[in-house]
Amino acid sequence: MANGIIIIDKPAGWTSMDVCGKLRGILKTKKVGHAGTLDPMATGVLPVFVGQATRAVSFAESGDKEYVAGLRLGCTTNTQDTSGDVLTRCPVSVTRQQLEELLPRFTGELMQVPPMYSAIKINGQKLYQLARQGREVERPARPVTIRELELLGQDECGDWLLRILCSKGTYVRTLCHDIGQALGCGGCMSSLRRTMAAGFTLADCHTVEDVQARGETLLAPTDSMFRQYPACTVPSPEAERRCRCGNPLTMDVPDGLYRVYGADGAFLCLSRAEGGTLTSLKNFFGA
Repeated sequence: MANGIIIIDKPAGWTSMDVCGKLRGILKTKKVGHAGTLDPMATGVLPVFVGQATRAVSFAESGDKEYVAGLRLGCTTNTQDTSGDVLTRCPVSVTRQQLEELLPRFTGELMQVPPMYSAIKINGQKLYQLARQGREVERPARPVTIRELELLGQDECGDWLLRILCSKGTYVRTLCHDIGQALGCGGCMSSLRRTMAAGFTLADCHTVEDVQARGETLLAPTDSMFRQYPACTVPSPEAERRCRCGNPLTMDVPDGLYRVYGADGAFLCLSRAEGGTLTSLKNFFGA
C-alpha cells in the first residue's frame, strides 16, 4: 500500500478534491487527503497525504501559508475574485506609493469578515450554498494574522501583485476586497498562487503529470512533515512495545516535540517530552 506525502502544483481549474481523486486512481488507493483547500482558480502548493500519512493532515493545516495574489482595482464582484459576477466598476487613479502606504494597515492581527462564497457554516449551512440562493447573512468577523504583506509590482494585465504570509483561515480574496474598499475604488482578486504551505514550497512540487509518469516513487516519507523536530530512537524492544501500545515512555531528553523511531528505523510517532516522560501525540504505524 502506498504511504507518504506528495506536494502537487495544483493546476488552475481543478478543485483540491479533483487532485485527490486523480491521485487515488494513479496510486490505486482510496486513502488520499489534502491539507489546505485551494479554490479552483488558484494554483500552487497543495500537500497531498497518502495512506498512513493522512494522519498528519491536521498538523499540516494549522501552519502559516504564503501566497502571491493579483489585486485588480476598480472592480468588485460577488465572490471577491474575478470568477464572480461584476457588481461595480470604478475609474482607478491609485499610485504605487499610495498602495504601499496603505498596506501596513492590513498587516498584523486583523478581524476579517469571511466572504459569502465560502465553506464556512452558519446555522448548519455552508455560506456558498446560501449565496447561490441569492441570500446574504451576517457573518461574524474572525481573527486572522497577516505576518508579511509586500507589493511586488504589476503583471502584464496591470494588476498589482502582492506577496502574503498569513495564518490559517485567512481569505486572500477578502484581503484584496478590503484593500480596494480602503482605497475607495473597490477591488477583487485576479489570481492566486500558493508558494508555501506546511513548510513545503514550489521547489518541492510535482505536477499531476509527474505522478502519472512516476507514481509512488515521488512519495516523500511521512516523517518529512516533521523534519523541524529532533529525532529519538526507542531504547529497547520493550520500550518499542510500550510505544506501539500507546503507553508513555521514560526517556532522558529535553522537553519538546520529537520524531520517535523504532530500532529498525521505522517512524513510529510524533511525541511530546515533558519532565522526562515521552507521550505520543499521533501514531504512524499500523494499517
